[in-house]
Amino acid sequence: MLKVGFGYDVHRLSPDRKLVLGGVKIDFSLGLLGHSDADVLIHAIIDSILGAAGLGDIGKFFPDNDIKYKDANSLELLKEVYKTAVSEKGYKISNIDTTVIAQQPKLESYIPMMRENIAKACNIEIADVNIKASTEERLGFTGSLEGIKAYAVCLLG
Repeated sequence: MLKVGFGYDVHRLSPDRKLVLGGVKIDFSLGLLGHSDADVLIHAIIDSILGAAGLGDIGKFFPDNDIKYKDANSLELLKEVYKTAVSEKGYKISNIDTTVIAQQPKLESYIPMMRENIAKACNIEIADVNIKASTEERLGFTGSLEGIKAYAVCLLG
């Protein structure tokens, strides 16, 4: 049986934080504000996996009022979700498709490392992870550099 999950996440940009997307530290003057490392890409993927497995959302597994997850590395959270929602349930991830929406910075050169990190955390081939980056043509909160958002879809089989 095939199961599809959809994920979405958004975080505000802040001058006092590092920017981490797909487990990659990105050279940029602003970072994402959040309880963990605020990696919107990984958070959207986590929600897509949990959705496909019918297990709720990221907040259920990693509440933002739990000090244990303060400044957590989202790749480690993804590995935990893979184990709980995929491996232990007998599923396999067929593919993950994502889109990051950010006016800046340009992400093209970072995407190969992001794909590698995600594939490794989810025990799948790099070819099964797709990451697209887009702007909103200076519109909305992403266009005015107030935040970054990400969408993800995961197919479990």
